[in-house]
Amino acid sequence: MELSFDGDVIEWRGPAPFVFVRVPEEESEEIHAVSRELTYGWGCIPVSVRLGGSEWTTALMPKDGAYLVPLRKAYREAEGIDADDVVPVTLTLGTRG
Repeated sequence: MELSFDGDVIEWRGPAPFVFVRVPEEESEEIHAVSRELTYGWGCIPVSVRLGGSEWTTALMPKDGAYLVPLRKAYREAEGIDADDVVPVTLTLGTRG
């Protein structure tokens, strides 16, 4: 399954700051519908991510009824992304690195 959307970049300040793209409600509902078939535990869903000229594999994390796409610093810097930006993302679900 492939999903494309524009997502909000958010920063979560825990013990260390983490940056994510929040998957919108409609797409999160589509992911949730197939999540039992794809999860490898704790509700995490393996995905391939395309954002600008960057592509990588990671896992979506469930949070408050939606999913979060982790954004590593290297990809944020390569694509010029900051917290509070809105970015176009394409996810391919079920892809493991």
